[in-house]
Amino acid sequence: MRFSRIFIPTLREIPAEAEAVSHKLLLRGGYIRQLASGLYIILPLGFRVLEKINRIIREEMNRIGAQELLLPLLHPAEVWQKTGRWYEIGDEMFRLKDRTGRDMCLGMTHEEIMTWLASKEIRSYRDLPQVWYQIQTKLRDEARPKSGIMRTREFIMKDSYSFDRDEEGLERNYQLHIEAYNRIFTRCGLRFYQVESDPGMMGGATAHEFMAPSPAGEDDVALCDSCGYSANVELARSISKKVNFEDWPYEEVHTPEKRTVQEVSEFLGIGPEYFIKSLLYISNSGPVLVLLRGDQDLQERKLQRIIGTFRTASKDEIEDILGVEAGFIGPHGHKDIRIIADETLKEGVYVSGANKKDYHVKGLRPGTHFEARFADLHLAREGDLCPQCNAPLRIERVIEIGNIFKLGTKYSEPLGATFLDREGRERPIIMGSYGIGPARIAAAAVEQNHDDNGIIWPLSISPFSVIILPLNMSHEDTLRISEELYNSLLDEGLDVLIDDRAERAGVKFKDADLIGIPLQIIIGEKGLKEGVCEIKIRKSGERIKVPTGDIHIMVKGKLKELGL
Repeated sequence: MRFSRIFIPTLREIPAEAEAVSHKLLLRGGYIRQLASGLYIILPLGFRVLEKINRIIREEMNRIGAQELLLPLLHPAEVWQKTGRWYEIGDEMFRLKDRTGRDMCLGMTHEEIMTWLASKEIRSYRDLPQVWYQIQTKLRDEARPKSGIMRTREFIMKDSYSFDRDEEGLERNYQLHIEAYNRIFTRCGLRFYQVESDPGMMGGATAHEFMAPSPAGEDDVALCDSCGYSANVELARSISKKVNFEDWPYEEVHTPEKRTVQEVSEFLGIGPEYFIKSLLYISNSGPVLVLLRGDQDLQERKLQRIIGTFRTASKDEIEDILGVEAGFIGPHGHKDIRIIADETLKEGVYVSGANKKDYHVKGLRPGTHFEARFADLHLAREGDLCPQCNAPLRIERVIEIGNIFKLGTKYSEPLGATFLDREGRERPIIMGSYGIGPARIAAAAVEQNHDDNGIIWPLSISPFSVIILPLNMSHEDTLRISEELYNSLLDEGLDVLIDDRAERAGVKFKDADLIGIPLQIIIGEKGLKEGVCEIKIRKSGERIKVPTGDIHIMVKGKLKELGL
């Protein structure tokens, strides 16, 4: 491809709306343009990157026996209503009516439609297992689209679905997808983790996410370098630091106008780890008093899995339900209210609100002064201990690039996707769901591979493998040798871009570094007088002078070293 004929609108200035490195560089490099909030146009360079990512995905999905198909983007509401998600999903779903007044939606995912298809076509155990996948557009009305193509309202997704007779079959397909995902992300040049995750709105019993480490990520994961434990902080377990408790007698302490743990801690000269933090929430089944150690924070998704949807109680509700002002709530003395405490509080002697304005209680003991249901509620933090081996955990910011779910019969039962087993009994199909975001792979690759000058693409997903830079297009030998090399590399089946613009050498160098093609071939008048051309490795910056006659062989060798 010739630079003069491909649309590459590079920018010198950093766009004001861009924050993440990948967002800035993909805009500056002419890969994407923003149409509106969360809506992006993929330009020719960006399209080539996505096509290479999709090719890798297809190869690895086909390798595990998955079959590609394509489902509609527009869905009738009744399919979603049967599973209940039409009512459970809020404003994130794009809803509309067709000309007859029929409720419709734009697919944010395709579990319902894939299961509907299975319900119509799969009849017998002989038809199973099946693995179907597609690479299709999804739409989600994100409240806060950000970070460029990482979090958008319209996006491309590879979603696959496994259909099995039993749990053993599901486990086999789950493991096959894990192996395929490991190969996909490795081939795309990413560093990544597989971590335990919350199934969320997808449902099912087990889920994992594949996360690429990056400061631009939206999630945090807890990692143990000793035993390999890894989990999204939404469900990560951790052992908090041990506290040496004092044997305080039970007594009320005057704490005038001191409400927060920090204020009372400073006032009494007692560390926050000796406090019980009492928080009132309102769930669909009524008020719930949640207890945490004073130095910990609530992980709301953990609580949601126990009590369902909830909200924070207002000041008026706190007084009406507990009879005390916010800031002085204690866990003791309450009747007919559900109390859930973090498991860290099973033992110890604590300070807490006295259920009386301007007073706290010192010497409060779980099991003696209050009873509660204990559960893992706290947010795992850097330095907490691993629940498997007691080594320190570290917390890392990550980009989600893929996810896998064991759905079981969550969708097959309401949609009537059943089969007849060997004994002729009707049974629900056991399902799994597996997603990958190609654009997220591209963004994560940029986040992990860049420098001050621009992008450094992994060779496998770079829009081109080689860029040829003739430094003087009016010089006869420069032009001839550049064209000969360009055509010979094309004949080898390589993706080659030649910068045939009548631009200054500095402009060509800057653009080549910005768009990030892994191998640069520099052909200049001065070098040709010495009988050499120059190869530059974009990642390392290494520059190698090569005799002009050997340049073709050297390029192929360097590409092989880079993994082609």
